[in-house]
Amino acid sequence: MDVTTMDASASEVVRSAEVPTMTIMVVDDFDVIRDLVSLILRKEGHEVLESRNGREALDLLSDNKIDMLITDLNMPEMDGIELVKTVRSRPGMGFVPIVMISSEILETRKQNAYEAGINDWVPKPFIAKQLRNVLTKYAQQSYQ
Repeated sequence: MDVTTMDASASEVVRSAEVPTMTIMVVDDFDVIRDLVSLILRKEGHEVLESRNGREALDLLSDNKIDMLITDLNMPEMDGIELVKTVRSRPGMGFVPIVMISSEILETRKQNAYEAGINDWVPKPFIAKQLRNVLTKYAQQSYQ
């Protein structure tokens, strides 16, 4: 994974006026990726909640309302697919946009994630513009 490419892209982020401020949960067991995604989101003006795995994320969701969930697929304790299934089963969470960011290359795993309830998939390594485009897409749908 080319972390320097992703890190260099983060400095290019400029607040997009068409995206309303949201509370976004970022779930990834790899600190560098979680920190990078959070940095991009904060530079866009969003509030960010961070978690290392699905179990921690569910604990945070008990006390916090979110507008979007961005999660990795492969994590310890509870992977992204189980997290998505659990989140989708909770009252009021059926329409929250869920984006999976993953380096997974198996098409069956990607299909499993869509079947579990994700709205979009961003491959790792990614550039800030890809993340910004996903934010714009789902923020505009959520606030129309």
